[in-house]
Order: sequence, then C-alpha cells, then structure tokens
Amino acid sequence: MSSVTSSWRQRRQASRTRRALAAAVARTSSPAMRDELLTLANSSQFTNVLR
Repeated sequence: MSSVTSSWRQRRQASRTRRALAAAVARTSSPAMRDELLTLANSSQFTNVLR
C-alpha cells in the first residue's frame, strides 16, 4: 500500500473518530459522562489517532 493511501486512510479514521466522539458528547445527558468522554478523547490512545 502506498504511503499516500495509508495517510488518507489514517486521516479518514481520525475524522470518523472525532465525529463519533463529538456526537457522543452532544448526546450525553450528564456532565459526568461528558467529562469521561472528553477524558477518553484526550487520552494517549486517541491522541495519536486524532492527529
């Protein structure tokens, strides 16, 4: 797989992840769950995906 294709797939995955987290934060009804989702989004596991 070329580096261009690989880069494109990574950007698409990051975009999907950002949209899913944003939707989950918007849907949550409690501030505690919102904080948990934001903590998850800022964790090192997702930080690499979202770059």
